[in-house]
Amino acid sequence: MRARVDRLVAWLKSAQPDVLFLQELKCTDAEFPREAVEAAGYRCETFGQKTYNGVAILSREPVHDVLRGMNDGVDDDHARVIWCTVQGIRMCGLYAPNGQAVGSPAYAYKLEWYGRLTKLLSKHTGDLLLCGDFNVAPEELDVWDPRYFADKTLFTPPERAAFKTLRDSLGLTDAYRLHHSEGGKFSWWDYRLLAFPKNAGLRIDHFLLSKGVAARCTAAEIDREARKGKLPSDHAPVWIALKDVSPPAAGVS
Repeated sequence: MRARVDRLVAWLKSAQPDVLFLQELKCTDAEFPREAVEAAGYRCETFGQKTYNGVAILSREPVHDVLRGMNDGVDDDHARVIWCTVQGIRMCGLYAPNGQAVGSPAYAYKLEWYGRLTKLLSKHTGDLLLCGDFNVAPEELDVWDPRYFADKTLFTPPERAAFKTLRDSLGLTDAYRLHHSEGGKFSWWDYRLLAFPKNAGLRIDHFLLSKGVAARCTAAEIDREARKGKLPSDHAPVWIALKDVSPPAAGVS
């Protein structure tokens, strides 16, 4: 985050999202560039962690009932989840575990983490919006080469099943697929081997919407242009627009 403050502020001024969720801050709350963000017109709610993880909410509108973490009784010090309510919609910005390598403790933790989140949200009623880096490409059309990734993290059957269970058991809709059926559209590209210019990427950043919120969703896009330039993130911002709600838009980066 600290290395890309100028890029963040420039994107805020250009895209002007009403609510923005950030993931993988890699800084503490004290280190977050709050002054620059507030000068751009955004309130900040952060859940930082030194060196790893970290999530944040930036908003031009008041946010309510902010919570940090899952708060599900499990001892877990990873800063991966932040919650708020905006205009009556309960929103969750998340940074799911990467999983590192199949069969590793990190991989087992990822599957357990998905199970915990699904169980926690099974108790929720009302409008719900989940967004962020889910570290899972759900379908073959979300991967540049399904054969290459068949046995690699982000696309293995257990990870995809965990994502599907979270989505389907809660009756959530993938906002991007609500508006796009084509493949070849990705939100993440490896820094190596010219993956970005070759478009060798994966779609792992998502908005999942409850039925009432999905009915209001009029657009969903990936801002590929924002992945270009000096010191880019390896992710591109993803955004949706909602009708009959003021403010009408939210984004993740």
